[in-house]
Amino acid sequence: MGENKQIPSPQFDPNAKWDACLDLGIRRFVYSSLAGAVGGFLLFRSPVTRWASVALGAGVGIGSAYTECSYKFDEKLTTSEISDPASQVVLMFFTYFI
Repeated sequence: MGENKQIPSPQFDPNAKWDACLDLGIRRFVYSSLAGAVGGFLLFRSPVTRWASVALGAGVGIGSAYTECSYKFDEKLTTSEISDPASQVVLMFFTYFI
């Protein structure tokens, strides 16, 4: 009667990984856009440059979320295996602060 359905661990469950990546992407997009808006408001006077700083912040947020999600789906790579030091700094910054 009762089937023994085992729930896979979150490490191997693709639905959990997609949920985590979607959550991460939305949060980083919003936080980076807000940081770009605040920075643009404080540093620039022209509306065009203010919107450009918002777009730059959104791009940084999406890019960092994409990078971390690609690491989550491809678990063979770790942050210590990244050869580019700038990528390591950006990844550590966003993992620590966001």
